[in-house]
Amino acid sequence: MHDAYEPVPILEKLPLQIDCLAAWDDWLLVGTKPGHLLLYRIKKDAGTNRFEVTLEKSNKNFSKKIQQLFVVSQYKILVSLLENNIHVHDLLTFQQITVVSKARGATLFACDLQQSSSGEAKLRMCVAVKRKIQLYYWKDRDFHELQGDVTAPDIPKSMAWCENSICVGFKRDYYLIRMDGRGTVKELFPTGKQLEPLVAPLADGKVAVGQDDLTVVLNEEGVCTQKCALNWTDIPVAMEHQPPYIIAVLPRYVEIRTLEPRLLVQSVELQRPRFITSAGTNVMYVASNHFVWRLVPISIASQIRQLLQDKQFELALQLAKMKDDSDADKRQQIHHIQNLFAFNLYCQKRFDDSMQVFAKLGTDPTHVIGLYPDLLPSDYRKQLHYPNPLPTLSGAELEKAHLALIDYLTQKRSHLVKQLNDSDPFTTSPLMEGTPTIKSRKKLLQIIDTTLLKCYLHTNVALVSPLLRLENNHCHIEESEYVLKKAHKYSELIILYEKKGLHQKALQVLLDQSTKANSPLKGHERTVQYLQRLGVENLGMIFEFSPWVLKICPEDGLKIFTEDLTEVETLPRDKVLNFLKDGFKELAIPYLEHIIYMWDETRPEFHNVLIQLYLEKVQGLMKVYLNSLPEGQTPVAAGKEAGELGEYRNKLLSFLEVSSSYEPERLISDFPFDGLLEERALLLGRMGKHEQALFIYVHILKDTHMAEEYCHGHYDPSANGNKDVYLSLLRMYLSPPDVHFLGPIKMELCEPQANLQAALKVLQLHHSKLNTTKAINLLPANTQIREIQVFLESVLEEKAGRKRFDQVLKSLLQAEFLRVQEERIFHQQVKCVITDEKTCRVCKKKIGNRCLGFFCDAKVHT
Repeated sequence: MHDAYEPVPILEKLPLQIDCLAAWDDWLLVGTKPGHLLLYRIKKDAGTNRFEVTLEKSNKNFSKKIQQLFVVSQYKILVSLLENNIHVHDLLTFQQITVVSKARGATLFACDLQQSSSGEAKLRMCVAVKRKIQLYYWKDRDFHELQGDVTAPDIPKSMAWCENSICVGFKRDYYLIRMDGRGTVKELFPTGKQLEPLVAPLADGKVAVGQDDLTVVLNEEGVCTQKCALNWTDIPVAMEHQPPYIIAVLPRYVEIRTLEPRLLVQSVELQRPRFITSAGTNVMYVASNHFVWRLVPISIASQIRQLLQDKQFELALQLAKMKDDSDADKRQQIHHIQNLFAFNLYCQKRFDDSMQVFAKLGTDPTHVIGLYPDLLPSDYRKQLHYPNPLPTLSGAELEKAHLALIDYLTQKRSHLVKQLNDSDPFTTSPLMEGTPTIKSRKKLLQIIDTTLLKCYLHTNVALVSPLLRLENNHCHIEESEYVLKKAHKYSELIILYEKKGLHQKALQVLLDQSTKANSPLKGHERTVQYLQRLGVENLGMIFEFSPWVLKICPEDGLKIFTEDLTEVETLPRDKVLNFLKDGFKELAIPYLEHIIYMWDETRPEFHNVLIQLYLEKVQGLMKVYLNSLPEGQTPVAAGKEAGELGEYRNKLLSFLEVSSSYEPERLISDFPFDGLLEERALLLGRMGKHEQALFIYVHILKDTHMAEEYCHGHYDPSANGNKDVYLSLLRMYLSPPDVHFLGPIKMELCEPQANLQAALKVLQLHHSKLNTTKAINLLPANTQIREIQVFLESVLEEKAGRKRFDQVLKSLLQAEFLRVQEERIFHQQVKCVITDEKTCRVCKKKIGNRCLGFFCDAKVHT
């Protein structure tokens, strides 16, 4: 409690009993039981709470009975209930202006003065006449009916306007009457045990309604606007609203409370008070039967000081907003009180409410973070000061506090990230004056993100990784590293290092944790994934940390260089190949196979190396294979060997056949003369040396089928080097060269023999691919006429068939040409005559005007 008002006697021991009061400005009207009307002028002495009271006018014949008074200073009139009728007098002379004749028998009235947006005042009045409520409005110095009478369920005992409704208290119940033209009546609730109902208007257009020692606030819909009712220490008999206070006259004293927050502010003991009236802001009069007091408000500054000591910050804020200080001073004090209020909410462990207030105030987030233990560096935390000692938090309370801080910091972070690149100066306000604040957005973001990391570690570890993965995460590296290691969150530590570009540290942690049994990073999988994402700019680091994976699991280790990721695919392949050849030669072949077959690598150097590696592998295996053969047993055909030798020889043969990027001239010298003849034949064929290749197939391997397959693969009638490949085969059969035709072969070979039957078979099957003249010239003189005749018949038959086909095709093309010509002549005969008078069907304009004819578009003319 604190002192909001000081009671000062105005009239003491008045000889006439007071029945009603009214006041405005410096004037006080007193209506007495004998019907005298007294007008007092009350002037305050400067600098004191003493008043000069002067009786300016006394009208002893005003009325026999003064029941109710209401002053309308804007219209300079006095509305009164005299002898059960409504009278209107001039406020200065007390001359009667009018009498509402229809209101004869009235027992109660209530006035409402509305201010329009233009500043014009509008006076409305409701009058209770038995069970009728009459409605009037003031115009041209008289009251006029506002709408028809409303029938009430009982005789009204108390009533007040509530926007476009009237709240009426009867003997047993309260009702709400709507001013909707129909006079809709809504029952509210019982009046309680009190003898008289009490309805009082509030400054914001609502009404306060009494129910015994409780008071509720209703709006014009009859809905209660407060969560809880005001609870008085006794039953009020009268009530007045002076924001932020509501003042009630109780049988033995005057009680002052606030609606929001619900507080008992002050109890003023007076001798049997009965009436209360207001003459405007902060001018209140209370009266008993023979005494009148004025409630003089204590200065707002004094009240605020007392409220801050009592930690009643919400009421202090309301009073601060009512001060007459300059705007700057008022804003500063309000901000200070709000900071104290937010701090007090934190101390009361209302963490969510506290953070919401701090967020609205724009308080420096580091000062808010400093409220919590172990979230700020100790040297910076020592610079912060707070109004009172901070509460000690632990367990569930600390977790609840951290959750509230997370919401607050997340909101602040989002706001700061949007402003990060702004050039406007950045300022925050301190919680306590004189405390340093952060001036840099980046620095503040670093503190916020680091604090969020710590809070997540305390409350929800699952949120740590998403925070660290943010592209714009600003966590302080050393501090974050310390707390993550302390919490043994190595997976999250790896994410921190990766986002901050500290790959060396990350890979070292992965290496250290890979052998620890209970570590989430046990094994090599995370290292492989990490290295795959590093890219070409960190190639040296990849080569530094991949060997340990390649040693323990070559298959997974190779994925570091072959995974289908952009970062992996763009690595320099020559450097990767050299790295593998130097330390992990067995992986060079699968690497080359991957880049050639999967990534379509076409550079000759890689194809050459793969062939060389295949050759090296095959030669080593071939030596073992030949040594293992029993004496006299011949080796199986190329690629038919068992085991690795067959696998790699097949790969070599297949690659030599399908690849078009290797350089046979450079490679052929690597192949031996005493073996791998099938491979040498493929290289010779790629070099265009078909006769040498065919010599191998026909006279060394003695495989005519392979020779014909070779010709089939290389024959191309449009290429000079390949169009006579079958002729070369024929020559190889009929006129074989010397045994040294291939060069210094280290094999025992028999002298090549002609094979007339194979040659005749070539003539029979492939006559269309041979030059007839050259083929006949190659035949030996002893060849039978019959064999030559068959060959020539096949050639002539094939030529005749080709001629017939060409003739049919020519006829078809000529027929199609004639058809198209006839169609063209037909369409050219159709004509359309267009004159200037013709109208375009698209734009509706004449062709000769602005129309574009066949290219017309109506949009052109819009």
